[in-house]
Amino acid sequence: MWDNITDFFSKYFSSLLIPRIHPLDLVEILLIAFVIYHLMKWILRTRAWYLVKGLIVLVLVWAVASILRFNAILWIFVNTINVGIIALFIIFQPELRRALEQLGSRRLFSLFADPSGTHERYSDETRNEIVTGVFEMAKVKTGALICMEGVVSLEDYERSGIKTDSIVSAALLINIFEKNTPLHDGAVIVRGNRAAAATCILPVSDNMRLSKDLGTRHRAGVGVSEVTDALVIIVSEENGKVSIAQKGQLIRGVDEEYLSNKLLEFQEKQTPTNRLRFRKEWKKHDKKA
Repeated sequence: MWDNITDFFSKYFSSLLIPRIHPLDLVEILLIAFVIYHLMKWILRTRAWYLVKGLIVLVLVWAVASILRFNAILWIFVNTINVGIIALFIIFQPELRRALEQLGSRRLFSLFADPSGTHERYSDETRNEIVTGVFEMAKVKTGALICMEGVVSLEDYERSGIKTDSIVSAALLINIFEKNTPLHDGAVIVRGNRAAAATCILPVSDNMRLSKDLGTRHRAGVGVSEVTDALVIIVSEENGKVSIAQKGQLIRGVDEEYLSNKLLEFQEKQTPTNRLRFRKEWKKHDKKA
């Protein structure tokens, strides 16, 4: 019996084709894995991540159509794939151009580097300074638009403004948005503990469900929250009310405690007690909106 078992395994393994792996093959595998890993990180930091999720849905539809033999749907997929590839290059032309520029002007791996140079969130001091500055501006009805960067990079919008690269403070925000100053028009992009740029131009939302009394500042805040994971703080110039835009939703008329809790959640330091209280306050403000 033992002879039969050993004979079976010897015949089985002798029929397998085991490739010979050389040291250079291991180096090649590591290089490919390194590039794929950093490419995935780059996709997660850009708008390409939303495209990837859409492609996953299309692949699932194609798989279901293949299993159920929906010939009409399969014909549409086959005849539009070439056009779709060209459309991808057109849609993401700015990202691809910037990647090629970095590849030619910097070292090779800077293509996949984090634009902020760090993944850390802002500190408690920065959070307090933002809350203080926002409500100081609200008291005197100074319009403001502050965009807190999340995982998705806001470098595209940062390029449209003026680079400041300053430590965030209440005094800095108040001076930037002071009326009739050179930097008051547009948005301030906050990355980590620094105000990366001011006078930045943000995409305006075309959501028809938004209130008609909202101005360009509020629509721009909602617009950038629809295409990124940013948290946007808006101070109305008309009535001094503070609003928050995130994930395409606008919560109007928030108070100082609510804004602080929201920034604490975005900071990823939310405690279970604060998280429960924040959810109750979110529902309350959502009903008002």
